[in-house]
Amino acid sequence: MSPAADAAEYLGISPKTLYVWRHRRQGPPSFRMGARGRVTYRIDALDAWIGEQEQADSRSNPALNPVSAAPQRRAAYLATV
Repeated sequence: MSPAADAAEYLGISPKTLYVWRHRRQGPPSFRMGARGRVTYRIDALDAWIGEQEQADSRSNPALNPVSAAPQRRAAYLATV
């Protein structure tokens, strides 16, 4: 298997999804290594990226959950009343 395929398996996604993410610069950090320039991922970088995704998800980060946010008044609405 290729390093990219191994990384995709580690993340539980298809290699094609990982390829698309890499080209959109959305996925975990990668680098090219060797004479052929094979795309490679570090396991610690994959784990760190997974942690970032967990923190960015409102279901696992209560600070981002809109239900736990205090209600806000609209300033424009108050100015016209």
